[in-house]
Order: sequence, then C-alpha cells, then structure tokens
Amino acid sequence: MQQHWKRLADGVELAVTQTDKFKTGLLAVALTVPLSADTATTGALIPEVLYRGSRKYPDMEKLSAATDTLYGASLSTGVRQRGESQCVSVLCSFIDDRYALDGSAVLEPAAALMGEVLLDPDLQDGVFRRDYVESEGANLADRIQARVNDKRGWTIFRLIQEMCAGEAYALDKLGNAEQARNMTAEKLWADYQFLCSGAKVTFYYGGAAQPARVEDAVRRSFAPILTGRTAPVDCLVVAEPKGPVRTVTDSMDVTQGKLAMGFRTGGVTIGSGDYPALLVCNALYGGSANSKLFVNVREKQSLCYYASSMLDKIKGLMVVSSGVEFSQFDRAQESILDQLSAVQKGNFTKEELTAAARTVSNSLRGRADSQGQMEDDQLTRLLFHFDQDGEDLIEAVESVTADQVVEAAQKLKLDTVYRLTGKED
Repeated sequence: MQQHWKRLADGVELAVTQTDKFKTGLLAVALTVPLSADTATTGALIPEVLYRGSRKYPDMEKLSAATDTLYGASLSTGVRQRGESQCVSVLCSFIDDRYALDGSAVLEPAAALMGEVLLDPDLQDGVFRRDYVESEGANLADRIQARVNDKRGWTIFRLIQEMCAGEAYALDKLGNAEQARNMTAEKLWADYQFLCSGAKVTFYYGGAAQPARVEDAVRRSFAPILTGRTAPVDCLVVAEPKGPVRTVTDSMDVTQGKLAMGFRTGGVTIGSGDYPALLVCNALYGGSANSKLFVNVREKQSLCYYASSMLDKIKGLMVVSSGVEFSQFDRAQESILDQLSAVQKGNFTKEELTAAARTVSNSLRGRADSQGQMEDDQLTRLLFHFDQDGEDLIEAVESVTADQVVEAAQKLKLDTVYRLTGKED
C-alpha cells in the first residue's frame, strides 16, 4: 500500500492510496467550506438535489442505469461535518479493471459520471429544478426533525449546542428545518455556485490504478473546479472552559434519563504531539469495553445502562454519554468524574494501559480494511494538514507511557453537563 499526495492547484489536492488489496476502487471528491448558519441548510440540500439527476441523466432511474453499465457501481452524495467545516461529497465505488469481463477501463467513466452529477445538474430556467428542490427540502426537514427520535444522539447534540454556543461547531450540519422547507431554487443555485467556486476541493482515490492515471481522470472530469482557490479550512479550538461548569436540563416524555458531559481537551487535537496519549487516555477512561466507565460505573456500581466517552480529534472535545435512572443523576455524575480523577492520578494498572493501547491500535489498523474509512482519514489529513500516516500513529500509540496518559488526562476540564429527564421527574 503506497500513499501519494499532490496539489493540483491552490486549494485543490489529490490523495491516492495505491493498493491491490480490494477488488473495487473508490473515487471521492469533497467540497469543504466553513460551517455557517447562512449556508448550512443549502450545503446539506445541494448533494441531495444533485443526486436526483444530471443534464445527461435527468432522473434517478437514468442515473441508476448509468451506474449499471459500470458493473453496478455505487454512486452516492452526502454531507459531513469536520470540525467547524461542512463537506459536500460525491463518492463512487466501482469494480477494479482487473475484474472487468472485457478488460475495459472503469475508473475513467466512473470519474466522468461523478463529474456530470456534481458539475452538470439538470436545470429549469437556469436554476435547479423546482420540483427537486421542493421534495428534497421536505425530506431534509423531516431528517432534521427526526433527530429527536434518537434520544442518545439527541442528548449529545443538545450538549454540543449548549457547550459550544456561539461557536460554529454548535451548528447542525443539516441546517434548519424551516429553511429547508422554504428553500427556493434560486437561493440553492446561488449557494451552489459559491460552493463550486469558493470551496476547498479534495480528491481521494483508493485502488490499484497508477496515480498518474487517476490524476488524468480527475483533471478531465472535474476541469471546471480545478482553478486556484484559497478557501481556508480552520477550526476554533478552545483550550479551557469559558467559565464555571454549567448544567442544562431538558424534560421530555422519556422513561430513561440521559446524562451527557462535555470536556475540553486542553487544546489537544489531531495535530498535537500528545494526541496519541489522548487516544489511549480516552480508551482507558471510557472508550472501550475494558474502560473504567464500563467496568466500574456500569458493571460494578450499576449506575448506568451504558456509559462511554468519545473524542472529537479536530475540535478538541471529549463527550461522556450515559443512560441513567432519573433518581441516579447525581450519583452517576459523581462516579463518572471519580473515574476521570483516578486516571488523572495514575490509578490504573499496567494491564489496563496495555489493553487501552491495544484497543486503539487495533481500531486504527482496522480502518485500513475499509475503503470508506480510509477516504475519511485522508480527507481529514488533507483538510487539517496532519501528515502522520496510520503506521506512525499506531507506533506512537503503542509507545504511550503511563505518565503521558496522566498528563493528557489532567488537561481534560469539564465544561458543560446536560441532563434529559422525564416530564414527571
């Protein structure tokens, strides 16, 4: 497996993972802009409208027929949040040329199809088709409003809204439901034009093709956006909480309480020297089945139905998520903080440290078995200039010492507590 990177123009980069490990190739393009309340809704809606059809393939039936001619290639569009940025993506997974029955090239027509979907949409009166905008706007509004149905995810979402109020990170990558329902074709088209001209563009390919061939396919299929651009991709990292710990409580018609706690990592992010230690610290604390939260708070003390921690490596946050009985909020919160205090004091065994480091390294190795996860990792590296490859990071994780974990843990500071209670509580 060989990694290749090349800058095609200012603000336009290509990453190639050349490998014959897979029977398929994956080509992806991401257009990234700062996350903004003014454009978040259109950023989420644009890929959905693009997927409805291009000028050459003006509906989903014809678009599906086009992918069928590429040995059943899988074409998709979507939106992602990376730090305080919004990424509009088009991806295509297709059979490698080695397995094509007639030995024909599949990469080039797949790239051409992606280019048509992204850059040559089906229009009506010079803008997006109004029926597509209306129907996809309604679908997006339904997705936004359906967030509340997943109470665990909703709790984390609300925690972030409160914890990062005033920061772009608190914005919903899907935007606003009312804006989605009322979106006009003219507004969406104008923001699409800005996206194509002002976004940072990153291309990724994983497969057996030579990098020069991939570059040629990209240049021919995406020529209109291969012009110089300097769109910044940045992220506000808040090292310390802005004030005293805040507790926010909401009530809903639920039978199980939800407790979420947000911590600042002291400015430690994916580009920091102590990032590997933070990864191990998180696994030791709550990010694995052998973690202190799982073993002590959930299993031994039976205070939570579930309890785990997770990191945002770009923003510099750690979130603890748990499900509790309404009467156990205080005890659960106290115990969760006690487990962090234990890590901060170095109260863990060598075996616990080894298990945590092994969990992280195995997870990192496993990402190399998924084309999608490899694409996501390369996108993050290109956007945030993280030049440590997977093997180097694994080596760093496996070399983390107990003192380094303690140092990383001591930087964690509680910012906000969010509680979801029942209406009758």
